Parts: sequence; structure tokens; C-alpha cells
Amino acid sequence: MSTYLLIDIGAGTMDILCWDDASDLHFKAVARSPVPYLAERIINCPGDLLITGQEMGGGNITGVLKARARTHRVLISEKASATLHHDTDRIAAWGIEVVKEEEARKMLPGCQFSHFVTADIDQARLEKIVKGLGVPFEFDVAGICAQDHGVPPKGVSHLDFRHRLFTAALDKDPHAYALLYEKDAVPHTMNRLTSIARSAENLPAKEICVMDSGMAAIQGASLDSLARGRECVAVLDVATSHTLGATLVKGEIAGFFEYHTSEINGTRADQLLKDLADGKLNHQQILDEGGHGAYLRKAVGFDNVETIIATGPKRGLLADASLAINYGAPMGDNMMTGTLGLLSAIRTRKGLQPLHVL
Repeated sequence: MSTYLLIDIGAGTMDILCWDDASDLHFKAVARSPVPYLAERIINCPGDLLITGQEMGGGNITGVLKARARTHRVLISEKASATLHHDTDRIAAWGIEVVKEEEARKMLPGCQFSHFVTADIDQARLEKIVKGLGVPFEFDVAGICAQDHGVPPKGVSHLDFRHRLFTAALDKDPHAYALLYEKDAVPHTMNRLTSIARSAENLPAKEICVMDSGMAAIQGASLDSLARGRECVAVLDVATSHTLGATLVKGEIAGFFEYHTSEINGTRADQLLKDLADGKLNHQQILDEGGHGAYLRKAVGFDNVETIIATGPKRGLLADASLAINYGAPMGDNMMTGTLGLLSAIRTRKGLQPLHVL
């Protein structure tokens, strides 16, 4: 008998699921993602800035700090600076001063700068949200997923590198949950998930797991009731910044692609899904188009795909698709796709009974 806290940190929203396997009750919330939440707080606080903390999703924060540095001093600690870029020389070129951790700590007492902390896990904020649901802020297991590009070696595209992280795991085990890690077993190349695992250590949970949000979404979408009893399915998760499509046979990933959502529409999705199933997608082709790539274990044949399930906050972009795309709602809620995938991945790893949800 366990209680679970599942958190999917996206570019636009932070989706939270609390589940108790004894009562089979669940409570959920969709809140603003930590990135735009922190960016807005910074915008509303004028003057010089001191930023400490650790790596988190960058997005809006990068633009906000670059803009502020044009009119005021902006100092950021070395660990926090990875939020903006892994090249400190580039950050300095934006007019942002990167300072050593010790120097930043010495500045904090009586600091004349407005101080903000970068972290994907804001425990105080999470506690307010969870307690607002009427749920005790104490769990047996906490799972967090987010998108991680990794830190590529010099000369390697960050788009291609993220893809390599996926394929290395899937070559060993062709299931989405291959990208789930216990907090002390995160590959060092997955820098953002490593930071999340560290910042989650203070959460009131006996176990902490982290996972890439793309794979969590594939896992969650495959649990939709529309997939039940189907041997070969295609899933498409159209998230705020990235879109992942996959074909699965008996739960195993036969292939997947990752694209930027800004380039997705119904016509493009039609072709990508057909080519993926027929084994015609080329990894380099997707990279050249600005995507992260494509991975193919086996061509299932599009005629053998029994259903296509679309999830994600931006799936409205598929409105002009010609294929029969079904809008999924795992656990009755499109926005819980990632958290449900996390829950399923954790329980599968533990050898627990599979989840059966409506």
C-alpha cells in the first residue's frame, strides 16, 4: 500500500497527480510551470538581480534575464547559470555576470539585489498546492518528469544528443519506462534530471524517481482506454514545445520521432505517423528539418495500426489532420498523460500489478 506524488513539469504547465493505491482515490491539479512562474516574478521585481540555485528549464527566464541585463546588473551563480546556457562565455556576452558559488553566498546577507532561486522543484509552492487539494503532504513515492536535453560533447548537436540518450536506453529495453531512474542512478549526462533529483531530496517521500517527460507521455498515452485490447497503436503527444510520436506493439516501442511543436500541423502529423509506421522516417532527415530525430526498431506497417491516440495541451494543432486521430484522456484527463505514465513506469519497475484506468 503506497501513496504517490507525480509531477510533470512542462514548458507551460506543471501537472500534479496524488494517488493512493489502497483507496484507489486520486486528486489532481494543473498549475503554471515553474519556468513562466519564476519569469513573471522576476519581471515584476525591478532593479538589479542576484540569481542562485541550480539548473532548471530555461525558456522565458533566459529572455527575461537578458532583457534586464541591458538596463541593470544581473549576477548569476555558476550552478544556476546552466539554466541559461552551458557556455558561460555566451552568458557573459549577454551582459550577465557569472559568479562563483562562494561569492554568491557571501552576497546574500544584507544583499542589495533582488534575489531569486532557480529550481524546478519549489517545495513550498508544491506543498501549498497539494494541501489545497486536501491531501497530506507526505508520500511513499515521488516521481517527477521533465524534458532533458543533456550536455552534449563539443561539436555534437544538443538535438541529436537528446535523441542518443533515448536510443541508448531503448536499445537495451524497448519500453518507455527504460527512461525512468531512481534519484541516485540518473546518468550524469542527463543534467536537468540530475538537478531535479537533487532538489527533490527534501520532499517528504521515501523514494524519489525521475523520468524524461516525453517517454512518460508515451507511457501514459498507451494506457488510454482507446488502446485497451489493441496490439498495435500509435500515440502522439503534442506538448507546448515538443511533439513525440511513437508506434507500440504489445507495449513495446517499435519506433518514435521527436519534433518541435511549432512545426506541427495536421498535414505534417499525418505524414510523420505514416512514415514512422512504414519505416520510412530517417533520423538525419528529421534532424535536418530541425527536429530531434527518429528511431526505428521495426516497421509495423501503417495498415496494421489499430488506433491513433493524441494527447498533449497543443493537440488542437491536429484539427486539419486527415487521419482518424482520436483525442485521448488517460484517467479521464488529457493533462494527466505524463503523470499517469510516471505512475505506470514506477509500478512496472517495482513489479506491481499493472494499472487499469478509464
